[in-house]
Amino acid sequence: MGNGVGSLRVEPPAKPILRWAGSKRKLIGRLESYWDPSHHRRYIEPFAGSACLFFTLCPAHAILGDSNRALIDLYRAVRSSPKPLFDRLIRIDRNADTYYRWRAKDPTEGGAASRALRFLYLNRNCFNGIYRTNANGDFNVPFGGKNLGRLGALAREDFMRAAKLLQRARFVAGDFSRTLALAKRGDFVYLDPPFAVTSRRVFTQYGGKTFDGSDIERLAQELRRLDRLGADFLVSYADCAEARQLAMEWNATKLFVRRNVAGFSGHRRMASEWLISNIESKTA
Repeated sequence: MGNGVGSLRVEPPAKPILRWAGSKRKLIGRLESYWDPSHHRRYIEPFAGSACLFFTLCPAHAILGDSNRALIDLYRAVRSSPKPLFDRLIRIDRNADTYYRWRAKDPTEGGAASRALRFLYLNRNCFNGIYRTNANGDFNVPFGGKNLGRLGALAREDFMRAAKLLQRARFVAGDFSRTLALAKRGDFVYLDPPFAVTSRRVFTQYGGKTFDGSDIERLAQELRRLDRLGADFLVSYADCAEARQLAMEWNATKLFVRRNVAGFSGHRRMASEWLISNIESKTA
């Protein structure tokens, strides 16, 4: 559907409030070129994660969805009561003993604000911004280490700016199809699903049933439906047989991105990433 006219940023970007493994922040320059605020009515993201593209684009209207209900509840809490949440967060000590005490807390206990505080504190101080749970649904990522320093810190101004932007969004907790069901003509849909391949076992951020190889065909069907509907979409996906199959049907560009291996900055390699869209391919 897209006319390929390019992007125009109408206000300064904001910073994501979460650290997130697999974030596409290194690709932001390429991703944002697909967005045209003069043409797209609304921004939709069904695999929200840290929502780094949302915070960069600052759309006037958005729908953010994710299968991680705790994540969606966090965004709702930040949107509704940012100042009390931030003030409580910065009073918590950032060390291993405190971290493991907070990790041991029952995530279902307390009100929405207390649950959001736990989620945010663990995210800012865990190893590599990973969200991972065991079979019982318990968050089990270790402390990020003594050298977290400013990495896990949040500036008040950035936090409040993000909270203000979240007021523009509607939130959906559940399968990506629930979010995509709300798409309309003129919407821009960005999809960054968890890396799921059938050829080998790879790390998945969420415990339980989330996006996996069996969902690739459902995703392909949704892309065709979005195109028929008159919505523009962009998919970012690590190079694999499944991504190459999707790429054959649409406009696609293969990129090389430098990534940390196992989350350690001293071990980097170049990885391939596909950008797949029904909009004409962009160049940075």
